[in-house]
Amino acid sequence: MNQLPDPQQPTADAAGQPALDDQARAFLAAVEDAMRTPTAYRDETPVPTIGSALPVPQPGRPPMSQRATDASALMLSAGVASLPLGAAVTAVLWASGNADPVVVGMICGAPAALALALARLMRRTKEAAPDVHHHHYTGVVDQRTLNTTTRGLWASTRNDVTK
Repeated sequence: MNQLPDPQQPTADAAGQPALDDQARAFLAAVEDAMRTPTAYRDETPVPTIGSALPVPQPGRPPMSQRATDASALMLSAGVASLPLGAAVTAVLWASGNADPVVVGMICGAPAALALALARLMRRTKEAAPDVHHHHYTGVVDQRTLNTTTRGLWASTRNDVTK
């Protein structure tokens, strides 16, 4: 363990060690040298907007609008709801032994074709008959003139009605 020499004693050591002033100057020189050396570096070059790395797939559903989210949930619900119906139809056809491909196609395609036809019919009836608006008013028409004046630090509005 190094101890500092007593200030009352002479600055030179008998064993030939440097004086306290020389040690202090060497220490201050080392501190100044350390202060001149940069300890941090900030790279100011702009970061590229598009890199060469491939996108990383994120967990969960992809971000989308509320309307798209609602439509997606509706489609998922309809898909899940169709499973019991399809299983029931499969069981009936398998049990009856009449699983003819033409009959299966007609059974599966008929509701979809009917729904598409009804949707097209509804759309055409809306396009063919646009809404007609008739506005009929009865009574006396108010023909007075309203003059408004606003003045003052605390705005007081005065309305003058003339005929």
